[in-house]
Amino acid sequence: MARTDFDRELNSLMEELLSLGSMVQKSVLLSLDALKTRDLKLSKQVIADDDTIDSKAVEIEETCIDLMATQQPLAGDLRTIVTLLLVSSELERMGDYAEGIAKISSRIGEEALLKPLIDIPRIGDLASNMLRLSLETLVARDIEGAKQVILMDDDVDALYNQIYRELILMMIENPKNIQRATYLLWVAHDLERIADRATNISERTIFMVTGEKWDISDRY
Repeated sequence: MARTDFDRELNSLMEELLSLGSMVQKSVLLSLDALKTRDLKLSKQVIADDDTIDSKAVEIEETCIDLMATQQPLAGDLRTIVTLLLVSSELERMGDYAEGIAKISSRIGEEALLKPLIDIPRIGDLASNMLRLSLETLVARDIEGAKQVILMDDDVDALYNQIYRELILMMIENPKNIQRATYLLWVAHDLERIADRATNISERTIFMVTGEKWDISDRY
């Protein structure tokens, strides 16, 4: 395969990855909308859409493996293909978390939520924004932008810890709250994990471009 053909294949692969990322981000946002509006039909849609996300991820992985097997790329090209392979896996897992949130909504059904959804949508917005930015910096090969995404995870962790402490306190104060608090803890945990996966994507972007891992302690 000529260099121009190889570059065309890589560009096509990146486009497919961005398409997958868009599908995942949509599922994350819809899963939260379903929880906020108590829309069980929308929850079922998110659950069903995860099959499409899984299939797309498999197609991308197969293309990556085929390129490695047939073109035997070296150095930077190999890092790029491996990065896209690993990112597709990260996105597939994010889709699983969105599906998990939708399943929690379905389990809650029409039962009243334990508390108004204020902090959980905030953590959802942060995680969704990290996902979007992680893919933008991947395409742009933007090292500094990737570092900023990684740093954003501190805000997500702080908000998650706040939610966790609040819900645990509500359980302690009234054991009747345990089940409903647990549902919200699961949602918050899934969103926190989505942010972690976005962080992973940005870390892989830095390695793809530089061949080196970035130590977050370097920011201090």
